[in-house]
Amino acid sequence: MATNIELNENLLSKVMRLGGMRTKKEAVNQALSEYVQRREQLKILDLFGTADFDPDFDYKKQRKIK
Repeated sequence: MATNIELNENLLSKVMRLGGMRTKKEAVNQALSEYVQRREQLKILDLFGTADFDPDFDYKKQRKIK
């Protein structure tokens, strides 16, 4: 999909240099991919503390069961 947007050239140059990208398209696509990945990882943090905890669970005993 062709899209015309105005980008910060200094920031884009830095992204390309740091990431070793050769084209602006490659840099933008990589940045978008990393943004989505980071946001999805942050959603996982919301799940911490929501699982039930059984204080009587013996994980070592479970290893012996086959």
